[in-house]
Amino acid sequence: MKKTHWIIAGAVFLAAVLAVAAFLYLKKGGDNPAQPQGHVHGIPQATAQPPVPMEEETPTIEITDDQQRLIGVKTVPAETATMVKTIRAAGRIEYDEQQLFTMNAKVEGWIERLHADTTGLFLKKGDPLLEIYSPELLAAQQELISLSAWKRSGGTSPVDTMLDADAERLKDAARHRLRLWDISEAQIDRIVRTGKAERTLTIASPVSGYVVKRYATRGMRVMAGEPLLDMAGLSRVWVVTEVNEGDAGIISQGMPVRISVSGLEGRSFSAKIDFIYPVLDGQTRTLRVRCTLENPDLVLRPQMFASVELWADLGTRLAIPEDAVMNTGERQLVYVDRGEGMFEPRRVSTGISAGGRREILSGLKAGEKVAASALFLIDSEAQLKGVAPAAP
Repeated sequence: MKKTHWIIAGAVFLAAVLAVAAFLYLKKGGDNPAQPQGHVHGIPQATAQPPVPMEEETPTIEITDDQQRLIGVKTVPAETATMVKTIRAAGRIEYDEQQLFTMNAKVEGWIERLHADTTGLFLKKGDPLLEIYSPELLAAQQELISLSAWKRSGGTSPVDTMLDADAERLKDAARHRLRLWDISEAQIDRIVRTGKAERTLTIASPVSGYVVKRYATRGMRVMAGEPLLDMAGLSRVWVVTEVNEGDAGIISQGMPVRISVSGLEGRSFSAKIDFIYPVLDGQTRTLRVRCTLENPDLVLRPQMFASVELWADLGTRLAIPEDAVMNTGERQLVYVDRGEGMFEPRRVSTGISAGGRREILSGLKAGEKVAASALFLIDSEAQLKGVAPAAP
């Protein structure tokens, strides 16, 4: 029994020694730098090949024809076309500043009578404004009368000729002085004809228009340079419109304008922008533009409110319907129809909007079709299936 025990122990020890020797041999063969490529522990293997990159697939979502009909999907192509933006704004009728006139006193005096005594009164050119008493006017009349009474000597001597010429020059100067003080030629001729100075002289209106502001009153003393009346013509008026700051960059002179005025139902007026004010309003953030309207029948009155439409020609641009663009706040998406019910979400860059269409700056080509309706349903389906647009 003891002999059998030693035989078994020897066999176990021999097996352990053989196992260790085999492990060391195999380890030495695996660490051998001279081991030929393609062999592992002396066993021939297939040569390793570099990995082939897989072509990235375009993300798409499938919506069958039946599903498209059910949710009302419509597709439209991106087209290059002329874009015209309609701008609607509020306007106001104002005086044509080129027809405003302020009547000033040219000489010191007292207003004895005021003919233009009512604001809003219409005066024609030459109608009397007021009658004024002025010591300066009396002195000028007396001077003119005295010079007009001068009789030419009729002599031929150089002295007589010089005196006659000086008298004529002084008489012309006296008449001219009265004209500069707004005394009419008819009054001057009457003074010369009668040979009597008039206590008051009439100042006539130099223009036709309405009295919009009156400074003078009867009996008031006026000094040279003081305003007497403000007058304005209404045969032509201005329409001033305020355009939002965002549209200021597309406004230009000559743009067509259509104007409608409250109280004149059924009538509209056509004009063109003739002036753009150079300064933006700092409080309302608007830009003032102006156009001119002829007003022969005087139906357009200052301070009337008007509705103004302007048409800005933006030129030829690539555009799609506004409803075809989904704005998430961080990016703008369209769903491109790839055919056979497949739609690709794609990022785009957009520009201006006009006439229900949105300009496409990048991300889309002319002729590509995009979904123009049921966009939120398509986008919801894409999010549920984890389909996101490819990175640009």
